[in-house]
Amino acid sequence: MHPSIVTKLEILQERYIEVKLMLDDIRIIDNQERFRILSHEYTQLTNVIQCFSQWKKSQEDIRNAERMLDDSDLHELAQEELQISRTFSKTIEQHLQDLLLPKDPNDKRNCYLEIRAGTGGDEAAIFSGNLFRMYSRYADSKYWTVEIMSSHEGELGGYKEIVAKIIGHGAYGRLKFESGGHRVQRVPETESQGRIHTSACTVAVMPDLPKKELPVINPSHLKIDTFRSSGAGGQHVNTTDSAIRITHIPSGIVVECQDERSQHKNKAKALAVLSLRIREAEKTRSRQETSSERRNLIGSGDRSDRNRTYNFPQGRITDHRIHLSIYRLDEAMDGKLDVLIDPLIQEHQADQLASLSEQDS
Repeated sequence: MHPSIVTKLEILQERYIEVKLMLDDIRIIDNQERFRILSHEYTQLTNVIQCFSQWKKSQEDIRNAERMLDDSDLHELAQEELQISRTFSKTIEQHLQDLLLPKDPNDKRNCYLEIRAGTGGDEAAIFSGNLFRMYSRYADSKYWTVEIMSSHEGELGGYKEIVAKIIGHGAYGRLKFESGGHRVQRVPETESQGRIHTSACTVAVMPDLPKKELPVINPSHLKIDTFRSSGAGGQHVNTTDSAIRITHIPSGIVVECQDERSQHKNKAKALAVLSLRIREAEKTRSRQETSSERRNLIGSGDRSDRNRTYNFPQGRITDHRIHLSIYRLDEAMDGKLDVLIDPLIQEHQADQLASLSEQDS
């Protein structure tokens, strides 16, 4: 374990003892708010310090076993003890590092998934549909629910744009690194010469936040239009003006929703999506203003980030952020995404630990 992390843990251990003593102080006990705050801190520190104590004990066991190696009568036993102690130490160290990693409070939340067709015309829209199916299959495997908020179908299938809410514990934490650019290389069905085309889509994954954490939208900043629902091939055609288009005048963000037959429901969904898009736009602007800050290896999640290339002729998916290529394209497109998501999360955690080590190095 990096020496700077050990130093931090020693400091936390001192704080743990300090908090424990304060919780026994009658003056603190009489102050309910102060007592509550310290009790919460004590609970958080307890698991870390207990694990740290086990790690220190394992280090002492390793040193003792190494000293025993010089004794010919105990050499074989020492080797066995050394192997056991080193294995246990690595297990405890991994658990300890997991406890130290900063936690994203949004990881346990539901999320909104937005997929937009980019360059590539009809083929990009078809690929958007493929991506939506892929994420829907993945959600099914996790027993999550997928609720379409709004969609704009492509002329030849797929979607020019689709927004869905994914309801399930930990959905955002698993999918948040999907945000960014997704590129496909394949021969489109409309290609008569058999040439490989490259098309692109953008994906945005946003946490489902409580209303109090969303920006307050001034009604005077909204332009709301109603129109008659329609769909490719005559699907979902409605005879009333139930579809809603909301334009946020200050930002120029436009949201349409026509999936419900009720104008009221379409408006509610459109406003929910609009709030999230405004918040994401504010986050992006803030990131750009502080671009000098250390950039995470995984990327910021901006739409401009190139996440993956899906190469159909070779059956290969390449994640450019972590230089990972796998030849299991069909499985991934069928929703078996853990093979891509797990390495991303592990890389992100490694990056966090590196940041933690660098702070005092």
